[in-house]
Amino acid sequence: MKKNLTPLLALLLVIFTLSTKAQIDSIANQKIDSLFKIWNVPDHPGGAVAIMSKGKTVFSKAYGLASLEYLVPNSTGTIFNTGSVSKQFTAMGIVRLEEQGKLNFDDDIHKYIPDLPAFQETITIRHLLHHTSGLRSLHAMLELAGWRGDDSRSNADLNRIIVKQKDLNFKPGSEYLYCNTGYMLMVNIIENISGEKFKDWMQHNIFIPLDMPHTYVEDQYNRVVPDNATSYYGNTTFDRAVEFWGYVGSGNMHSTTGDLLNWLSNFSTPKEGWKSAFETLQTTDKLNDGSDNNYAFGVVVDEHLGKKRIQHGGAIGGFRSYVATYPDAQLSIAVLTNFSGGNPVNLANQIAGILFGRNDGEAQKKKAYSYIELTDQDLMKFEGTYWNDKDKYSRKIYLKNDTLRYSRGENNETPLIPINQNTFKMLNTDSDVTVTFINGNSKKQMLVQVDDQSIINFETVNSRAAKARELAQYAGTYYSPELETSYTILVKVDTISVYHPRHGYIAAKLLFPDIISADWPVNIIQIKRNAKNKISGMLVSNGRVRNAWFEKQ
Repeated sequence: MKKNLTPLLALLLVIFTLSTKAQIDSIANQKIDSLFKIWNVPDHPGGAVAIMSKGKTVFSKAYGLASLEYLVPNSTGTIFNTGSVSKQFTAMGIVRLEEQGKLNFDDDIHKYIPDLPAFQETITIRHLLHHTSGLRSLHAMLELAGWRGDDSRSNADLNRIIVKQKDLNFKPGSEYLYCNTGYMLMVNIIENISGEKFKDWMQHNIFIPLDMPHTYVEDQYNRVVPDNATSYYGNTTFDRAVEFWGYVGSGNMHSTTGDLLNWLSNFSTPKEGWKSAFETLQTTDKLNDGSDNNYAFGVVVDEHLGKKRIQHGGAIGGFRSYVATYPDAQLSIAVLTNFSGGNPVNLANQIAGILFGRNDGEAQKKKAYSYIELTDQDLMKFEGTYWNDKDKYSRKIYLKNDTLRYSRGENNETPLIPINQNTFKMLNTDSDVTVTFINGNSKKQMLVQVDDQSIINFETVNSRAAKARELAQYAGTYYSPELETSYTILVKVDTISVYHPRHGYIAAKLLFPDIISADWPVNIIQIKRNAKNKISGMLVSNGRVRNAWFEKQ
C-alpha cells in the first residue's frame, strides 16, 4: 500500500507545493502561502503564484479551481489570459524590429499604416509605446458607439472605427493617457513589416527564443486550448465571465507563471543577444514639456520598498494578472488569477514586503504629517463643486460631521484632514494624496497631487438645481459620424436622462449650465452652441475618449 501511494504523493508535491529548484525561508514560505490559502475552499476560483530569486524558482504553487463547473483545480501549469501584461511583449516585438533596422521608434505611424486618418499632428511609434499618442482608446470608443461589454471585438473592428476618427484626445507627446488602441496598431506595424500573422511572428521571434513554451497570442476567443483556466466575476459568489474579445497586441496573451518568470529574469540576467532589447524595454521618455512619464515600453518603471521595480498588471473578463521584477535584487513575482476579486497587485506587493523583510505596516507606511484643527467656518469656505476641464469630470467638496469630504459621487467620499490652513491629506487611500485649495477673486481652485505625480487642477463651477424650462432646451437626438451612432437626451419635468438603443436609458443630471453628467459609457456631455446661442451639438467624454462630437439632429 505504501509503494502505491508514493507516485501519487510525488505528483501532488510537483503540482501543488514548492518547486524543488531552490528553497526560501520556511517562515517566509508560510507567510506567502497564507496569503492565498483562503482560495482553497469549495467552489472558489483562485490562481497561480511563482517567485524567482537569483535565477531560481523559489516558490511555485496554485490555489482554488480553474473550472467551477467541472471542479478542476488550478495547477502550476494552468494557463491564464494575462490581459494587459501582454503589452510588454508587443513592445518587445517593436524593439526587435528596430534592432534589425526595419523601423525607427520616431517613424510616423502612417508609414506602416497608410489607411489611418491624417490627423493634424504627427503620431510616432514612440508615442504608441509610451501611451502619449492622443488616440482614443478602443474600448471606450466602442462602448460609446453602442457596443456592450460582452460583444465580440477584434483588431478588425478597431481598424474599421479608427479610420473614421477626426480628432485626438490631445497633442501627441503632451500627455500620458493609457490607450489600448496604440498597442493594437503596433500589431498592424509588425504584420506589415514581417508579412506574418502577429501571433505566429511572436511565437517564433519572442516566445520560443525566450523559453516560454506555454505562451501564445490568442486571436480566436472560441478556440479550445487544453489547460486554460475559466474566469469568473465576483469575490465570494461567482458568475462565469464571458470573454468574446479577440483583439491582440494590447491583451489576450495567454501564459503560465513559470513562463512569465523566465521572461522577467531577462531584466536582470538577459539571455545572450537580448541584453540591449531588455534595456530598451525599461527606457522611459519625457513629455513635450519635459515632465516625467514612467510608462516605458509596455511596462511601468517605478520604485517600491526603496528598490527599482519594473511591473505591469492586466485585466480581461474575470482574469486578473500582475508581474513585477526588482532587477537589482534579482527578484521576480508573477501572480495570475481567474476571478475578478483576485487583487494580484496587492498580493504581489505583500510578497515583496515579506521577502524584503518588511511587514505589511512598513510596506504600506506613509509619510508622517502633523495635522491641525480648523473651525467649521474655516472648512466651509472650501465647499463647492470643482470641475477638471482637461479630463472632463467634477468633484464635490462639502463639510460633514466636522470633517471636509472629497466626493466622487454617491456613496464614494473620502475624508480630508488639514495639515495647514489650505492644504489637506486624503485619508483611507493606498497613495499619498495632497489636496490644496486656492481662493481667487471669482473662482476657487483645487489642486490634487497623488504621490509625486503631476498636479490635477480643478476650478469651482456654479452648480445649482436646474429648472424644468432650462432642461427642456437639451432634449433631442445627437448623431456622431465618427462613431456612427446616436444618443437622445430625454427631459421629463425636472429630470434628465440619455437613451441609446443598445444601452437603454442612462441616468443623468445637470451639473451646471451646459454640462451634463451621466453614467457609463457617456460620463460627461458638454453642450455646444452656435453664434446665435442655439444648441448645435454636444461633446462627449468618458475618460479615454475626449470631446467626441455629436451633432444635434
